[in-house]
Amino acid sequence: MTETNFIPAARPIIGQEERDAVDAVLAGGMLAQGEEVALFEREFSDLLIDGRHTVAVNSGTAGLHLGLLAAGVGAGDEVIVPSFTFAATANSVALTGATPVFADIEPDSFCLDPRSVQRAITDRTVGIMPVHLYGHPANMTELTRIAAERGLKIFEDAAQAHGARLGGRPVGSFGEFAMFSLYPTKNMTSGEGGMVSTGADEVARMLRLLRNQGMERQYANEIVGFNARMTNIHAAIGRVQLTKVHGWTRTRQQNAAFFDENLTGVVTPPVADGAEHVYHQYTIRVPEDRDGFAEALRTEYAIGSGVYYPIPNHRLPSFGLELDLPETERAAREVLSIPVHPSLSQADLDRIVAAVNTLAGSR
Repeated sequence: MTETNFIPAARPIIGQEERDAVDAVLAGGMLAQGEEVALFEREFSDLLIDGRHTVAVNSGTAGLHLGLLAAGVGAGDEVIVPSFTFAATANSVALTGATPVFADIEPDSFCLDPRSVQRAITDRTVGIMPVHLYGHPANMTELTRIAAERGLKIFEDAAQAHGARLGGRPVGSFGEFAMFSLYPTKNMTSGEGGMVSTGADEVARMLRLLRNQGMERQYANEIVGFNARMTNIHAAIGRVQLTKVHGWTRTRQQNAAFFDENLTGVVTPPVADGAEHVYHQYTIRVPEDRDGFAEALRTEYAIGSGVYYPIPNHRLPSFGLELDLPETERAAREVLSIPVHPSLSQADLDRIVAAVNTLAGSR
């Protein structure tokens, strides 16, 4: 295989417009958080989350951590999270001093199962943190109903779900706060960073304090805070990407529709009624020898793929728990994400379909 014919699992798109925007910031000399960040926050809010408050930070993990702190989560509290996700979800809860309580997932969406959430609630539970995994909205209808009945808050991990919707409502608008990641392989990027949205004025103010050493005005430190600011350089990249993300999402959805129609022998990802999936990942299930399947895709067909996530969070050494989460364990054994990014050509799509169908048919 050569560098030129290999199809990667993900490919960040950085063009001349992004380069020009960074150069303009460098030429202006104001590199740290400033007007570019403020503009990025406003534009992100207007485009993706119906005008809610937005606060830019230096990573998605920082966004989750500071969001939880701003919402009052701390030692002695419990927050229900999925185990089938990236470790940052549970880590952010633990970093506040609270305890992440792991629940199972629904097999179709790979998102939190409301029935498992119900069973996990205790008198110490203060919130539920669904992850809109792979770009598919979690079952917010049931989760928000449970939260309202039990007096709990919803904290959304929307790291992979820029522009996803449920019942016409954007993800990021359901909870006390929501976090969107801007890591390079996400549906849009700022190079690195995160964006936190909230409908609560006080949460937004606390987020701004927490990201900037506890101050809104220089040297007027009101609380103990962090340095989690986004730079103007990163915001400049993000502002350009915002002008393109809807077009990229349409291409991802078209690519996914092509796979839905043409893949055979594997389990393709269904979409819930009323949900708009933005396909950060197109995740199939390979019930037998998933790892061998992925290796054959790479070595025989020069096609990359990704296993997100092979070890459930509760079994990571950082948590080390033995729990009965059967759908989580099954997904960790079977999932495989194939390329769906907007850089794929029709020839690439045809190659991927042919390779997957051939391998599936040989097993």
